[in-house]
Amino acid sequence: VPDDLLLGLKFIFGPCAVPALDLVDQRSVTRVTSPSGRTLYQVLGSSGKLYTCYSSCHFCTCPAFGFSVLQKSESLLCKHILAVYLSQAMGACQELSVSEEQLTNILLAEEEDEG
Repeated sequence: VPDDLLLGLKFIFGPCAVPALDLVDQRSVTRVTSPSGRTLYQVLGSSGKLYTCYSSCHFCTCPAFGFSVLQKSESLLCKHILAVYLSQAMGACQELSVSEEQLTNILLAEEEDEG
């Protein structure tokens, strides 16, 4: 990423810009699609935990998103969502096609983790 773009990313997105780029560099973003066309993203965080992101509604299951974005309104997004957007723009997403049942299981696993 050229220096001027990196500075722009850091100016707009603050401290999550560089960690998000690290996630993209590590190819930690996977686009998961089902035959019906439903799409979600899974991002392997720096802690080794897998987070589910929905770019269509700008949501991530990580604790930082819940706290910094939703509760405190301190940030526009977390590093995982930014990594999704950057990997889309750079064509750097891993691709995974799953059945409707597998996608449902991914969504239900996230629900169990939160509950």
